[in-house]
Amino acid sequence: MLAILAVLAVMGIVPLDHMFGILGLGFAFVLVSAGLLSSMGHLGHPERAWRAMSQWRSSWLSREGVLSIITFGPWAVLAYFWILEGDLSGVGSLAAIASAVLAVITIYCTAMIYRSLKTIHQWSNKWTAPVYIMLGLATGSVWVAALMSVTVGIDKSYLAFAVIAVLIAWRVKRSYWHLIDTTNHPSTPKSATGLKGETVTLLDGPHTEENYLMQEMGFKIGRKHAQKLRGIVNILGFIVPILLLILAYLTTGPLAAVVCFGAAAAMSIGIITERWLFFAEARHVVTLYYGAESA
Repeated sequence: MLAILAVLAVMGIVPLDHMFGILGLGFAFVLVSAGLLSSMGHLGHPERAWRAMSQWRSSWLSREGVLSIITFGPWAVLAYFWILEGDLSGVGSLAAIASAVLAVITIYCTAMIYRSLKTIHQWSNKWTAPVYIMLGLATGSVWVAALMSVTVGIDKSYLAFAVIAVLIAWRVKRSYWHLIDTTNHPSTPKSATGLKGETVTLLDGPHTEENYLMQEMGFKIGRKHAQKLRGIVNILGFIVPILLLILAYLTTGPLAAVVCFGAAAAMSIGIITERWLFFAEARHVVTLYYGAESA
């Protein structure tokens, strides 16, 4: 959202409307802040979050946190010149460009947290980063369309851009699913254990009940349920938003606003489901020691 709003403003595609700036930049601020707080909540010791920030030379998690916080700077300058001054010439333009660039780079760093983990094939592949970036741009574009509909009015060419963004995101996500469905991690039970023979099978488990490793790194989701959830993602995350955006293109007034907010709400539900699946379908190579034939 922040990247798209900044680009639209600096290029003069949308007017620097007071309410549009407050709603758009304000909502972006809330979402980014919520994301940061959620990340801190996942730390074993949130009070030591500053230590995670200090490892930016080697940690993508640290880089994500540092860049997220840095982005608040140009965001504040952009908000000042947009909302209070109504003019983005000079410093305001630089702040807008910096906000857009830093926002996209931050999403890339988030993706690389998972892309860099070579022990999880479903994350460490060529589609992980494109999925993160395109889902960010697609969801952001749909929400910006919704906010435009109740402030400055919907621009038809922008709606076309939003539809294209969602279509590209959908294609990228389907490519990701195809990859994880047709390929596995190069490690096998044979290579992991170093045992010889045609096949290696588990004789007895390391322990009698599931532990942290199996709950967090070997979560099992039935193929039937995974396909059902993928269907929800396809319908709510992509198909419904595309159809509603096209309908918004053909309508005007309050109806167009209702349709755009419907598209944003549907896509949000779909992508939340997609995010859960992204983690649920991931399998660590450690599962090879627990009877898995592949990872």
